Amino acid sequence: MFLSKAKRLLVLILIILGHGLSSNLEAQSKIQFQFRKDHTFKIAQFTDIHWDNKSPKCVYTTETIRRVLAEEKPDLAILTGDVVTASPAREGWLTVAKIFEETKTPWAVILGNHDAEPDITRDQIFELIAPLPFFVGSKEPELYGCGNYALPIKASDGKSIAAALYCLDSNDYPKDKKAGHYDWIHFDQIAWYRQTSDQFTEANHQLPIPSLAFFHIPLIEYNDITKETTVGEKKEDVSSSDINSGLFASLIEKKDVMGVFVGHDHDNNYIGINHDIALAYGQVTGADAPYGELERGSRIIEMHEGEFSFNTWIRLPSGIKYNYHYPSGLASEDSNMEYLPAIPQNDLKPGVSYKYFESRFKSTAELANAKIKETGILKNISLNPAAVRDSFAFEFNAWIKIPQKAVYRFYTYSDDGSKLFIDGKEVVNNDGSHSAQRADGKIALDEGFHKFKLLYFEDYMGNELEVGFSSINIRECTIPDNLFFTK
Repeated sequence: MFLSKAKRLLVLILIILGHGLSSNLEAQSKIQFQFRKDHTFKIAQFTDIHWDNKSPKCVYTTETIRRVLAEEKPDLAILTGDVVTASPAREGWLTVAKIFEETKTPWAVILGNHDAEPDITRDQIFELIAPLPFFVGSKEPELYGCGNYALPIKASDGKSIAAALYCLDSNDYPKDKKAGHYDWIHFDQIAWYRQTSDQFTEANHQLPIPSLAFFHIPLIEYNDITKETTVGEKKEDVSSSDINSGLFASLIEKKDVMGVFVGHDHDNNYIGINHDIALAYGQVTGADAPYGELERGSRIIEMHEGEFSFNTWIRLPSGIKYNYHYPSGLASEDSNMEYLPAIPQNDLKPGVSYKYFESRFKSTAELANAKIKETGILKNISLNPAAVRDSFAFEFNAWIKIPQKAVYRFYTYSDDGSKLFIDGKEVVNNDGSHSAQRADGKIALDEGFHKFKLLYFEDYMGNELEVGFSSINIRECTIPDNLFFTK
């Protein structure tokens, strides 16, 4: 079968475009990144440097950056905005760049809302720094803002792309002042992220690759971080755009970005989890940052090859603080918790025993005096035995087999109230009459069997119950059947 000339030309164009998309995944920068032989990749985030070439404080900022680079030896430094905020800007950018050139540290830049306020535009910044040694960013493709690009990280064997870093311009101020004080990440930028994410996923046998995102202004979703998963200091409100751009929804849909790292708010350095995505602040770096009580320093992120997990901590001249693990949401300070000993058990069989009640409840405490309507054994926690849609309750009892000694985070997601106890200790309190909501709690457990008790009631209008857990070595999931046992 012979193709017409027009069809042959079309096929050739498609091959070239396809090759171009594939090549773009591996040629975003002049430096190719790769996981180390120990399967880690380390990033130092510097934010809100606020460099002023005329200020005598520049020496302290330089010392902070150099010390972090010397002690952490990162594979990449990412500057998340408000880097040079005073004239002469060109001289300031070249001086900052010299730090990374002399330490031979690859570095990337995302612009902040103040970077184009001195005598330079956003485009001129990238035109100035693009040719510099060790700079790996780009102002291509042409999207809203300046400096939207992805940095692929190859596997330790160099054969495939194992992770990606998305750098996005969160812009500065909206053109319409009625839209609020700060701008947002716009639709064409989000479309570019979605397309690029799809390319990485397709190249990885239709599986999303572990990724991180960096920009300057926090998302409005920072206001909804789960408090139980939060570590660090919060000394000011979230200064986000008033407009929800929809980027966070895309991050959830694409299932590749594990964490978002921003700056902007100098007195915040905390990290927490919202809908399974870590939302984090960096550590203010610049001695000339116009406000902020926090010690100047950097946030370090250490990714793990082939895993949707990372460790992160704050590196300061005075030492390390707030060591944190994703996805468990646990910090190193949790290791100092008192561990509950396992309770040896014999003659157990798989399952969860339950007591079923029918009445109008407003609190789990009311189950203690309620009349039992039915008892039985299930494979796992379930509302299936309920004979009515409203006004019922359950008490679930089991022995849970903890696979390894660790600090565990348990959660319940329930409509209405629920309470979880381990070895008689209240771990999760999600009590009261309410619509579906989540509550979390932490407990340190030795390996082996522990007594598990869950109380649940449904008041009216909808019923739902989910119970899950996580640890540093267990990604969050509902508790599997094979961990529950009963007499």
